[in-house]
Amino acid sequence: MAKRRLSKQQQHRIGKIQEERARRAGKREKAIDAKREAGELGQEQAGLIIAHYGQQLDVEALEGDRRGELFRCFVRANIDSLVTGDRVVWCLGDDNVGVIVARQERHTLLQRPDNFGQLKPVAANIDHIVLVIAPEPEPHDNLIDRYLVAAENTGIPAVILLNKADLINDHNRDRLEALLDRYRNLGYPVLKASAHHPDEHDDAITSLVKDRTSVFVGQSGVGKSSIIQTLVPDRELRVGALSESTGKGTHTTTTATLFHLDRGGDLIDSPGIREFGLWHMTTDEIEYGFREIREIIGLCRFRDCRHQGEPGCALDKAAAEGRITPERLHSFRRILQTMAEQQARGLKLS
Repeated sequence: MAKRRLSKQQQHRIGKIQEERARRAGKREKAIDAKREAGELGQEQAGLIIAHYGQQLDVEALEGDRRGELFRCFVRANIDSLVTGDRVVWCLGDDNVGVIVARQERHTLLQRPDNFGQLKPVAANIDHIVLVIAPEPEPHDNLIDRYLVAAENTGIPAVILLNKADLINDHNRDRLEALLDRYRNLGYPVLKASAHHPDEHDDAITSLVKDRTSVFVGQSGVGKSSIIQTLVPDRELRVGALSESTGKGTHTTTTATLFHLDRGGDLIDSPGIREFGLWHMTTDEIEYGFREIREIIGLCRFRDCRHQGEPGCALDKAAAEGRITPERLHSFRRILQTMAEQQARGLKLS
């Protein structure tokens, strides 16, 4: 989808905000340098960002005598955007407030667009994205594919988890199995679980999150919150404990927070992340996001083929040969068409 054009008033406001941020950053840098010169900052050590709040972050010490403790930290101005899940190098001050001096290399980064269509990082070093669906509300290829397209473009592996498995019955079983088979055949891991019958499916979720950093996404009503509550039964208590440990006030529910799981592994959670898949995508991103389609792009008879049934479209040939299912091809075309309509509306409004 095309990025929104900013009005002069919006540009002016953003400019003022950036100027104020630069002024505060300069003042903060002087304070940090003064502490260094006075010997008020300790040795550099490794840390993990547990939560992020504007210019301040909660960092868990990963080494030393205070390993496992949380500290509120500021960030040096020369470090780019830091997010929950980042591993950093930091120093602890005499006032029990830390300073982050470097960010370690990320192996993955999850981003989502802000209100102006600009991609904004929200979490780092995620091992897999768990896409949660359920018999109710009824899952559809198009919605699943939008999340998978977004996941494919992050480079983070995706797993499909059918929650509320206890709602599978004679009326929906065949349809659900056909849908899941389409994604199994594409190489996506598919699991089943039920928060209401944990004894039957507990091993599936445990093995899914164990020794990994996970993020759960999916549409409203599929039971993401119930799964997270099962994995982190004292979530609200832990959020409160984070605030108490740093003494800096209550955390907001919109902030991405990392939880260590008792069963092993970590979970990064926030309402914003759970809905990350419904973002603004380019044509190239959509084409890349369909595994079976990305290798066919460029083989059409006409270079400007829109893949909407034009003569010589390579996708039609692949579908006829059974290399693309009708459901996935329809979903792909629907997403492209919706994006084109949104772009046309955006041009008319600008």
